[in-house]
Amino acid sequence: MNIMDFNVKKLAADAGTFLSRAVQFTEEKLGQAEKTELDAHLENLLSKAECTKLWTEKIMKQTEVLLQPNPNARIEEFVYEKLDRKAPSRMNNPELLGQYMIDAGNEFGPGTAYGNALIKCGETQRRIGAADRELIQTSAINFLTPLRNFIEGDYKTITKERKLLQNKRLDLDAAKTRLKKAKVAEARAAQLNISQPEENNIMIWAEEVTKSEQEVRITQSEFDRQAEITRLLLEGISSTHAHHLRCLNDFVEAQMTYYAQCYQYMLDLQKQLGSFPSTFLSNNNQSSTTPAQSVSSPSVLASASASLPSVSNSMVTSGLSELKSSSGSRKARVLYDYDAANSSELSLLADEVITVYSIPGMDSDWLMGERGNQKGKVPITYLELLN
Repeated sequence: MNIMDFNVKKLAADAGTFLSRAVQFTEEKLGQAEKTELDAHLENLLSKAECTKLWTEKIMKQTEVLLQPNPNARIEEFVYEKLDRKAPSRMNNPELLGQYMIDAGNEFGPGTAYGNALIKCGETQRRIGAADRELIQTSAINFLTPLRNFIEGDYKTITKERKLLQNKRLDLDAAKTRLKKAKVAEARAAQLNISQPEENNIMIWAEEVTKSEQEVRITQSEFDRQAEITRLLLEGISSTHAHHLRCLNDFVEAQMTYYAQCYQYMLDLQKQLGSFPSTFLSNNNQSSTTPAQSVSSPSVLASASASLPSVSNSMVTSGLSELKSSSGSRKARVLYDYDAANSSELSLLADEVITVYSIPGMDSDWLMGERGNQKGKVPITYLELLN
């Protein structure tokens, strides 16, 4: 029975405190009550904490988008994380592209130039996919996790203590308001006592003033103590910035490693494909005098193209020039598969031998090709003239 009485009294006291805070908050909003302002240093710390929280959330979310562009995959990973279960392993985009290239290369034939190139490109894409997985894992551990810990841990504690500080301030201002009203009532009772002496009224309001002053001292002490606790927590934001700076350096290093690996993989692939004529990389519709410009536009391709052999290319160019200047025909081996774009062109299969010749007025990048009864234009970059 005593416990029940205590719970009822506590419930009534809590309800009274809540009502007092609500009244004080409403009157402040209406401009009918005074508000205790926080000191400038504490306000600056609160502003700094809010700013840190806002930008940390934005950076964290955008980093997640960068590492995993697929929103469905991000939702799936979030659900599995909340269920404390490991998400099923799936191929990422580079790995999937690499697998398609390898399967296509095997289907076309590893012995053909195109099939062999597809397999090499596919293997490189799979290596890039593995590097991508390593980047995601490293970034999640060294960068995203500390940011998330701040949002879900430290800042939640700051928010809790800040809310408590707000309540203590409302209690203090409500006590000040009651003291002010008690003093006004006491002064009014003293004035009335001059004309109509009533000592009881003066004593009652004097006791009320004394009680209100005691309440103000208690609430002021609680407010000051809570303000100090909040201030100490907020001053830790500087340490948070220092920690996030170290995490940012780790993220940059992980990205640097990833892009360096990708660059090296593509450089190795370019060397493996170096047996292909450099003119094959140029646009077939451009003039033969400007193939190097299209190859050398990216700096990486420029450095790689510089290492390709130039002797064989000059021999091919010399043979083609002789063929164009003469009226005869030559045998040529097809280097790569080619699908005709229209009826005036001839489709080609790698490693087949066809007859080629030039006709007046034909574009410098093309020759006429014959295979049995079939004839049509063929691109010279797909051919190797035979002796």
